[in-house]
Amino acid sequence: MTTVLVTGGSGALGQHIVTGLRGNGHDVRVLSRRASAGTHVGDLTTGEGVREAAAGADLIVHAASDFRRFGKPDLAQTRNLLAESKGVRQLLYVSIVGIDRIPFRYYRNKLACEDLITESDVPHTILRATQFHDLIGAVLRGVERLPVSPLPLDFRFQPVATEDVAARVVELIDGEPVGHAADFGGPEVLTLGQLAEAWRERRGGPRRVVRLPMTGKVACAFRAGDNTCPNHADGTRTWAQYVADVPDRVYRLRG
Repeated sequence: MTTVLVTGGSGALGQHIVTGLRGNGHDVRVLSRRASAGTHVGDLTTGEGVREAAAGADLIVHAASDFRRFGKPDLAQTRNLLAESKGVRQLLYVSIVGIDRIPFRYYRNKLACEDLITESDVPHTILRATQFHDLIGAVLRGVERLPVSPLPLDFRFQPVATEDVAARVVELIDGEPVGHAADFGGPEVLTLGQLAEAWRERRGGPRRVVRLPMTGKVACAFRAGDNTCPNHADGTRTWAQYVADVPDRVYRLRG
């Protein structure tokens, strides 16, 4: 039986990765700061508990990231994990499409983590995916009660289901390390305006959206779709299918 250590295993993506790995018969370890959230307690930022969690692991999936702090702790976390990854057959790092083209602070930190991995002697695969449905859904849920919602409606996204990305991760981790794997995107590229309209039709809000003009290199990159990979529209679950299944955690504005 192959032993796989998963960081970020309690997150939106990580939970699906853990389920998929266990379904394939792997012995899965989940590293978490909270004892109730994983199989091993540890802190990637300080390195505490990482050695114990990684000891004897054949494979590692590194899906942990701190978006709320723009990835600031990610470099220390990746460095500490690499230090305890000697002897593993493969480390797979989940990254983001376009981070080498978009000068967003979080993306720069993710790219720096990629560099740490590629410069190490640990056999690895880096999988870049487009934005998750859940991320865009969280943005739209946050503004759906507002009478007027200013949004950068011309930004382009290729939303992908976490389940689809997890399935690709499980497929790759069972193979040989490939360095940089092909990008992985959702089945369609849509503007934020189109995404918001589908959300409004299903949930009744936002009642009215207005275009928020944004300038700068980051905004230009998202308008140009530098965060998308139309030639790798490998995901199967569409945005409409995702929205149809979103639970009504807040009241609908219609009906």
